[in-house]
Amino acid sequence: MARDYYETLGVGRNASADEMKKAYRKIAMKYHPDKNPGNKEYENKFKEAAEAYSVLSDEDKKRTYDQFGHEGLKGTGFSGFGRGMTMDDIFRQFGGIFGRGFGGFEDFFGTATSSKRRDRTASWVGSDLKMKLHLTLEEINKGLTKKVKVKRMESCDLCGGTGAKPGTSTIICPVCGGSGEIREVARSFFGQIVNVRPCSNCHGEGRVVEHRCPKCGGDGRFRQMKEVSIHIPAGVTTGNYLTMRGEGNAGIRGGSRGDLIVIFEEKSHEYYVRNDDDVFINMYITPSEAVLGSEIEVPTLNGRVKLSIPQGTQPGKMLRLKNKGISHLHRSGRGDQIVRIQVNIPDRVSGEERNLYEKLSKIEGKKFKNNVRYGKIR
Repeated sequence: MARDYYETLGVGRNASADEMKKAYRKIAMKYHPDKNPGNKEYENKFKEAAEAYSVLSDEDKKRTYDQFGHEGLKGTGFSGFGRGMTMDDIFRQFGGIFGRGFGGFEDFFGTATSSKRRDRTASWVGSDLKMKLHLTLEEINKGLTKKVKVKRMESCDLCGGTGAKPGTSTIICPVCGGSGEIREVARSFFGQIVNVRPCSNCHGEGRVVEHRCPKCGGDGRFRQMKEVSIHIPAGVTTGNYLTMRGEGNAGIRGGSRGDLIVIFEEKSHEYYVRNDDDVFINMYITPSEAVLGSEIEVPTLNGRVKLSIPQGTQPGKMLRLKNKGISHLHRSGRGDQIVRIQVNIPDRVSGEERNLYEKLSKIEGKKFKNNVRYGKIR
């Protein structure tokens, strides 16, 4: 069973963002792999802390975790650092919490890999994509897997993502001279000010292709339509989203993919109105069914059922069908279906019906004492 994230960081559930950041920083410094080479136990503790901080430092993920625990995070597409993410991924995402004075994890612990180089590789990661997925109540109720087409950047199959024409190689960038950086010096009253920025010509790599690939134009990628399968859990609602790791744009020069963020949007229904996991529907009955009582057939999201109409049912009465609503998200059970009874008053009647209504009217008229037809609203 996965360990509680708050326990992993050693903080309480009401801890502030600063307290959680300090707690994570302390653990990361203690268990960092470069400080404890070959210690698998410490490496796992380092990853556990990174996973815990990645959830508790994100307001949406933290809210989901507080409500539903580890099971709730499955619906967001989060899989944890210990299952698929590398150390470089962790460094890229959280190295910044150590501040400028430490220069990231590598400089702090004295490793051979420079933070400058890691920043360059971060620029190769593909961008994320966002899309809205419209769902019917029937689809939301049961959950399903949908195949959708996404237009995204794919790695070029001709050059293998290098951007170079097959048979050619890369050369030192003529703009930055291979450093991957552009230094701009400006003089001011206070002295020289040096501004360092990544080279826009080589994207910080220090090398460029000599002859561009004819298929991708040297970018190493091209835009293409791809089919993606999206697993939608039952019970989602408008505004819920799913993060599909590695389904976004391909990165530059073979860099890792970005993510695809799928935002769910519920379509309005012809008959049902949703309130949380309950659904409401109007059902029309005749005056005689309202007076005498009846049994009618009612449609639900899970098939048709029989509903007993009590004798003397008034217009607007609400009748509840237990467990006939929407499936709960990430937990068992479902909401209810609320049936609001409406009495259908005919605007046209046959001759036989008119005779019957006239006879009924004479009988009913005697029930109103002194012909009083008004009263207090209750």
